[in-house]
Amino acid sequence: MAARDDARVTGEAPETLEDLYEDAPCGYLSTRGDGMIIRVNRTMLTLTGYRRQDLVGRVRIHDLLAVGDRILYETHFAPLLALQAGVKEIAVDLRCADGNRVPVLLNAVMKEQTPTRPEEIWIGVVAAGDRRGYERELLQARHRAEESQRRAVELARTLQESFIPPELPRIPGMDVAGMYRPAGRGDEVGGDFYDMHEVVDGWALALGDVCGKGVQAAVVTSLARYTIRAAPLRDSRPSAILATLNEVLLKERTDRFLTAVYAQVHQDARDRFRLTLSLGGHPPAVHLSGEGLISMIGHPGTVLGVLDSVELHDVTVDLARGDVVVFYTDGVVEGRGPTGFFGEERMGRALSDARDADAAGIAGRLVDEVVAFQSGMPSDDIAVVVLKIPE
Repeated sequence: MAARDDARVTGEAPETLEDLYEDAPCGYLSTRGDGMIIRVNRTMLTLTGYRRQDLVGRVRIHDLLAVGDRILYETHFAPLLALQAGVKEIAVDLRCADGNRVPVLLNAVMKEQTPTRPEEIWIGVVAAGDRRGYERELLQARHRAEESQRRAVELARTLQESFIPPELPRIPGMDVAGMYRPAGRGDEVGGDFYDMHEVVDGWALALGDVCGKGVQAAVVTSLARYTIRAAPLRDSRPSAILATLNEVLLKERTDRFLTAVYAQVHQDARDRFRLTLSLGGHPPAVHLSGEGLISMIGHPGTVLGVLDSVELHDVTVDLARGDVVVFYTDGVVEGRGPTGFFGEERMGRALSDARDADAAGIAGRLVDEVVAFQSGMPSDDIAVVVLKIPE
């Protein structure tokens, strides 16, 4: 009623059903069951550039599709249409009269054969240039994000490798090995580090754990490693070196604290080893004697990078043939599994079971057990350094 009233006001004739079909906002075409086009509207002709006589009775819908989309039509579109009598939003490219392609979405229904009408397929064709362009942009954005993630993972791996020496120095009469396992999938820079190098009267070992992950943790880790290497020029005592590191961290005003153990290994004229270490809020080292006894080395000290005044202590032990000393970060004992934390008791059993292996074997056994305890996905970084004096 309102449409007729509007027509009277404007003086225009009301639209017929034929006009609505011919100039619909989307293309329409009808085909026989074999795909032969039997009817097409003006919108479809305008979209593709064909004349009506070029299509009706002469071309099948398959012929308007690119090769890949033709396969899709025959293997997906047509079987679905036969199975459920309707298909929605199948994305294809139509070949236009000028040879170009236009992206469209096809919606189709099958009209079953009746005594007065053969089987027909009614197809609606919606131009999808904007949508396909949007989808391509999304796909490109996804590829860019994946590439960015790949580069971030590679950068994390490269940074982390710079905190872990490729190999530890060879010490005559002592077997030395280190092992590192990043948390989770290893796609983020962790704060665990270790280093070992020769000094004037022996060898120095440092192992630490910076709070947090990411770039900020990496900056503090790098600062800690280089400070520890340079600090012995002022005072070579382990406690003094950790105190110097604390001063540097406070001076640089980092927002990260760390725990660390610094140890020195000395060898006398009789090839006997003496170990002196200091703990800055770090777990003590584990000592396995040649007789199989387990004890801890170190006196608790203050976390570094928080307080101006820190309490640090030097502890010295003499090592004998068959002794093993294990340094580790808290990712070992605080690894969380189905039954709670991995803990010191499990660590002790793992080390006792592996004590007859070489240093690399002991480190590998401990790390493997911690990772397996967490179903292969450790929640924190794990760093382990093992010193062993062969019997």
